[in-house]
Amino acid sequence: MFSRRAILSSGLCFAFLSNTLAQDAEKKSEDAEKAPSSTEQTKFAPGVVTVIPPAPDPLETFDGPLTLQTLLDGHPEILWGGASHPEGVPHFDPRSRMLAEMAQQVFLRREIYCFEFAFKPLRQILTDVPRPDGRLQRKLIWYMVFRIRYLGGDLRPAADEIGGKDVYERIESVSYESRRIFPMLVLNNRITGKRYLDRVLPATKEKIAIREQITAPLYNTVEISRVAVPQTTDAAAPGVWGVATWEDVDPKLDYFSVDVFGLTNAFQQDGEGPKAPYRKKALQLNFYRPGDAIAQTEDTIRFGVPAFEKAKEQRNVLDHYGLDERLDYRWIFR
Repeated sequence: MFSRRAILSSGLCFAFLSNTLAQDAEKKSEDAEKAPSSTEQTKFAPGVVTVIPPAPDPLETFDGPLTLQTLLDGHPEILWGGASHPEGVPHFDPRSRMLAEMAQQVFLRREIYCFEFAFKPLRQILTDVPRPDGRLQRKLIWYMVFRIRYLGGDLRPAADEIGGKDVYERIESVSYESRRIFPMLVLNNRITGKRYLDRVLPATKEKIAIREQITAPLYNTVEISRVAVPQTTDAAAPGVWGVATWEDVDPKLDYFSVDVFGLTNAFQQDGEGPKAPYRKKALQLNFYRPGDAIAQTEDTIRFGVPAFEKAKEQRNVLDHYGLDERLDYRWIFR
């Protein structure tokens, strides 16, 4: 039988390990937020692509402690009370071992993954787009050609059996042969707040493939969900190529971002149940366009947040992007 001092020492040890794990996870999360993007040449789509490394966070592998209020509300029979338990306590076992008590201290654990995302410069193209009446209309389409690679390194909680119970103090890395992705790219006007959802334009996709000289298969954001993205650690791996297209974008757009959903299954939820706010993790890519509504196809769209000499002007621009400092990209929950 363990002495009181041994039990106390074990409890302190577990608390120390938990705090250390949380501190390490927070530091890794901060480092991932500020990890620099890189550029590389690719033979599958001539030119330079900007590469954003995957950023899985150990803190995203669990939620809790949570109270499963929907369970308690839906099954009042598990609560202690009534004629059988007038004092509101169980007859023999400790109260902490009862289902009603355990439902108030629940940890939800999950495995998370994250893809590598690379993209070519965001550009525009004039093309004919089908109208609802079947006719074609000449429009200026904004588009982004991107590449998806799965590098493995998924994170999941690992259990160690201590005293007959599973204790989760470790995060282990696992990889699979392939994964599928269900992307959604949203162009966000940082001035007006208007958001443009990616639209599937099959005819435009073919013109973009010719213009960008892409030799690999090019998929729209619906087609790419049917393709298994193979696991690879080869820097020269082709990956899977896709394109996102937007129409009717404000010609006066200056400051904007592209939110990429689907790169990871990480999420945040305040509490539990159908009414609890739910936010998906997305990659926010920041852009600015030094130009006007004239000759838009000649304007160069630049990646990142513009720099200003005057602090007041810089602060004003950062507020548009929702930033405290200049960042080319960041991971957000929305």
